[in-house]
Amino acid sequence: MNDSAQEPLESPAEAVVAMVDHVLGLAATWTAWDGEPTHVDDRVYTPHKAIRRVADHLVDHLAELEARLVGERPQPDHWHASASTTAADLAPFTREDLDEARSRLTRLARMWANRLGALTEEQLDNSPGEGWSFRELALHLKGSTYYADAVGKLA
Repeated sequence: MNDSAQEPLESPAEAVVAMVDHVLGLAATWTAWDGEPTHVDDRVYTPHKAIRRVADHLVDHLAELEARLVGERPQPDHWHASASTTAADLAPFTREDLDEARSRLTRLARMWANRLGALTEEQLDNSPGEGWSFRELALHLKGSTYYADAVGKLA
């Protein structure tokens, strides 16, 4: 197949927005959650935990990107990631929780899309500081669907 017939590669901004869209699509079914946590890869997942982990992942890496852009060393995170499940993670997932998740994650996705859209291709691929390029960082965030996929689509 020649290059002109191939679909264009997904932009980093599109990757983040698509990830959030996927998560929120699953979350729309979570008001039917029966309160039983899901066990995946030696971890426990619930609707609240999945939303928390996606939001934390977006915030953590956005803080890294912003620090690197201004020449600072990113602050290390001290979160326990998905290793801990809090009492709040075990709460029922209500329509109000879904509304908050939509608002929070949609705004975080827009922050990412706006920031990435303001960077040049050179900045995306040859990013300042240590670590992944900003393009790689955004594409890494696509993996955040893991948390939502662990809960899955509920009937």
